[in-house]
Amino acid sequence: MDPEFSKTIAVVGPGAIGSTIAAMLHEAGRTPMLCGRTSRDHLKLHDGERLITIPGPVRTDPRQIGQSVEVVFLAVKATQTEAAAAWLAALSGPQTVVCVLQNGVEQLEKVASCCPRGRIVPAVVWFPAQAQSDGSVRLRGDVRLSLPDTSPSRVIAKALKDTRCVVDLATDFQSVAWRKLLQNAVAGLMALTHRRSGMFSRCDISRLALAYLHECLAVARAEGAELGDEVPQAILDKFLASPADMGTSILTDREAGRPLEWDVRNGVVSRRGRAHDIPTPISDILVPLLAAASDGPG
Repeated sequence: MDPEFSKTIAVVGPGAIGSTIAAMLHEAGRTPMLCGRTSRDHLKLHDGERLITIPGPVRTDPRQIGQSVEVVFLAVKATQTEAAAAWLAALSGPQTVVCVLQNGVEQLEKVASCCPRGRIVPAVVWFPAQAQSDGSVRLRGDVRLSLPDTSPSRVIAKALKDTRCVVDLATDFQSVAWRKLLQNAVAGLMALTHRRSGMFSRCDISRLALAYLHECLAVARAEGAELGDEVPQAILDKFLASPADMGTSILTDREAGRPLEWDVRNGVVSRRGRAHDIPTPISDILVPLLAAASDGPG
């Protein structure tokens, strides 16, 4: 453990995002406790030509946790939050800071009921990490998190100090979170088509994506996000500039037949739109399709 940072750290959900954060901490001498559903003696992260091995074990029984820790990185999908409640109860005390590495703009509301004792910090994850068929993770970019500029967030920033994970403390976190939500929302098209980023080079898909992004932008602004008119095109341009084989977590879940995060990534636009009397015609088509693709029946 780094002598300048004595806090005990746990990562709940050592998938693509959790493994990346665990690797960044391990490199800095702050190897975290790993907690998940599958027992493993180590994790592997491929970063370009580098291979980082994070020692385990991955613990699978929260009843064996003897005491709380000071920092928890919650990296399970939003669809798995309730299943992680036992981990949060075992790891969290009144002073524990829980950093929620999940998609969406409703992290505080979604996690609070499962974590009554910890101090919850929402986060925006800006790095592309993908699980591989052999259980390892491939990182395809720089590692960066955005957090609200609060006292608990500064605990997280200190935990990640001098690691390769850059932490931005945002004074207008709401705008940052909604901008990322727009990016996640339009990625839902990839789950419906079973296609990767290259699909956005089609003129018809790029027109649909841009129209959907403008619809999401109107809802984001009604929620108080300060986002300019250029944001939809900038997000589309990012997809167009990505490698054609770049995937997204919701596509990975669709390919694996797992439940999709359709509500926190897409359904929220429809729900918040109705609350503000903003028409969301594209959402009203996409959301039922994503919900059916996730939950059935059929």
